[in-house]
Amino acid sequence: MGIIRLKNIRTFSYHGCLVEESKIGSDYRVDLEIKADLRKSAISDELADTVDYVHLNKIVVEEMAIRSKLLEHVAKRIIARVFNEIPQVSRIVLEVSKINPPIGGDVEQVTIVMEEYRA
Repeated sequence: MGIIRLKNIRTFSYHGCLVEESKIGSDYRVDLEIKADLRKSAISDELADTVDYVHLNKIVVEEMAIRSKLLEHVAKRIIARVFNEIPQVSRIVLEVSKINPPIGGDVEQVTIVMEEYRA
C-alpha cells in the first residue's frame, strides 16, 4: 500500500451559516491524504496504474465551489466523490480549513478532519 497527499489546496469559497459568508466568501485550505495500492504503478511507470492526483485536485476544487453551510458537509461530498470515481482508494483523511473565520476573535483558521475507509 502507499499514500498520496495533496497539501494546502487553496480555494476561495462561500461556505458558512451566516448570510454574509455566502456573499463575501473566504479563503480555504484543503489537505487530502489517500491510501491505495501503488505497487503496480511503481513497476509499470504508467499513470493508468495509479491514482492521478490531478483527478483528486479536480474533485476538491469542484466540490469546494458548491456552497455548504458546514465544512463537514463539503468534506463528506469530497470523500464520496473520491470513493465513487477512484476505485483504487481504500482510505481517505481529509482536512478542510476556513482561514480567518468570522468568529469574533483572533483565530488563524478552523479545521475539520474526517477519515473514512472504503466499505
